[in-house]
Amino acid sequence: MAEKNDFFKSKVVQDFTKDIEQIHLGPLWDAIPDLMHRQPTPQAEAYLWKWKTLYKKLMEATDIFTPERGGERRAIYFQNPGLTYRKPWGWASTTQTLYAAVQLILPGEVAPSHRHTQSALRFISQGKGAYTIVQGERIFMEEGDYLITPKGLWHGHAHPGDEPMIWMDCLDIPTIYSIGGTFFDPYPEGIEQPKVPDNFSSQKYEGGMVRPISDRKPKIAPLGSYKWKQTEAAIQGLKRLDPDPYDGYAVEYINPSTGKTANPTIASWMQFLPKDFHSKAHRHTHATIYHVFKGSGYSIINGVRFDWEKGDFFVIPNWAWHEHVAEEDAYLFSANDLPIMERFDVEREEAYEENNGHQPITGEFAPVLL
Repeated sequence: MAEKNDFFKSKVVQDFTKDIEQIHLGPLWDAIPDLMHRQPTPQAEAYLWKWKTLYKKLMEATDIFTPERGGERRAIYFQNPGLTYRKPWGWASTTQTLYAAVQLILPGEVAPSHRHTQSALRFISQGKGAYTIVQGERIFMEEGDYLITPKGLWHGHAHPGDEPMIWMDCLDIPTIYSIGGTFFDPYPEGIEQPKVPDNFSSQKYEGGMVRPISDRKPKIAPLGSYKWKQTEAAIQGLKRLDPDPYDGYAVEYINPSTGKTANPTIASWMQFLPKDFHSKAHRHTHATIYHVFKGSGYSIINGVRFDWEKGDFFVIPNWAWHEHVAEEDAYLFSANDLPIMERFDVEREEAYEENNGHQPITGEFAPVLL
C-alpha cells in the first residue's frame, strides 16, 4: 500500500495530472476517494436555530423588507454552516437536498402569485387570518396546519387579518437547482383571484381520511390544507398503542388520491413524544429538518446534545445517528427527503446496537444568539 501511495505521489504521475487538467480532463485514480465514499459523508452539519433569535430577526425585517419593495416574500432561510456557498448544493441549503425558511406576513400585505418547478410546503407556527391562494383556492391558515404547493401550481399569499403570521417553508430548491431544472413564472396580474369557494379542498375532507369518489383518479394536490385538529386526532388514536421505539407516535401527511407523500419530493411527519420518552438511536440515508411545534426536550445527534424548545428548528443530516428525549409532552413537525432517496433506491436504515440503543453524549451544542 505504501508503494502504491508513493507511486501516485511521484513526479511522473503529478506531471501527467497537471498536463490533462489543462484540457479539462481529470484523473479518476486521484478522484475515487472523494467520489466513492464507503458510506454517506454529508457536507451538511447538524445544527439548531433558536426561536427567540428567529423571531427577533423577522420583526427587524419588517422595517426593511416588504412585498411591495420587490422582495415578494419576507423569508429568512436556514443556511447550513457546512454548505455555505458550496454550489450546486450549498447556497440557500438547509440539507443537501432541501431548503427551509421562516416567513412572516403582516396584516394588509400581499405576496404576489408565482409558480416554479420546485415543490413547496408550509407549516403554520404562529398567528391567524392570512391565506394562501393555490390554483384559485383561498386557503385560510391556522396554527398547526400543514399546506402543500406541488411544483407548477400558481400560489400567492395575502393577509386580511389583524396580527402577524409566521410559518415554515420547505422546498426542494437545492435538488432542482443541482439537476438544472429550475423554471419560475410570475403571475401576470399580481395575485391570483379566487375561482372556487374558500377552503374548498379541506371541506371535501372534513370526514377525515375518506375521499370523494372524484379523487379516485390521481391528482397532484386534491387536498391543499391538512388541518391541525385532524392531525392531532390521528395522533390521539395512536396513543392506544405502544410508541415506535425510534419515532414515538408519528403520522405522515399523504396525498389521498395516491397514498403517496403529499408532496412528490418531500415527506412530512408530525410526531408526538410523551414526557420522559427516550427513543432509541438510529440513522438513515434521508436527512430531516425539524420544527418544535410544542414542548421541549433534546436530541442527541452523532453524540452531541441539542436542547430544543417550542419554536426551535434543527436539522439532522443524512446518515447521522440520532435519538430524541422529551422533557415534556412534545409535538415535532418534520420535513425530509425520503421520497428522493427512495426514487434513487439508496434509502437505508441502521439501528444503534450498543448501550441498549443509546449514544454516549460527547458534547453539547451552543446556539448562536443575537
